[in-house]
Amino acid sequence: MKVYKPEWQCTFSVNEGMEESASWKQRMAWRFRAFADRLDGGGRTLKIDCNVTPEVSREDVDTCLEKGFAVTQGLLIQFAHQAACENVMRDAKAELFEEQPQR
Repeated sequence: MKVYKPEWQCTFSVNEGMEESASWKQRMAWRFRAFADRLDGGGRTLKIDCNVTPEVSREDVDTCLEKGFAVTQGLLIQFAHQAACENVMRDAKAELFEEQPQR
């Protein structure tokens, strides 16, 4: 009987800036990205490298990224809600947030 063993590989990395060992082409690309961020104002450019073997469709990769960013948005909303609640509590009950002297 023949035994089949599926084999795959996936590498995924996200970069916010160039590495020190970047080639001149990579350095130029990051300069363009930084320039675009300044033109747009308030944006944040990320470079995503995703290599999957065996190859999956671009649509599948895009779907995964979209779902990942949706999860990220949900988490950021939760953190913003927590921070807003803490700000209200600090204003309404400042005594709860006062530092207690060490004994």
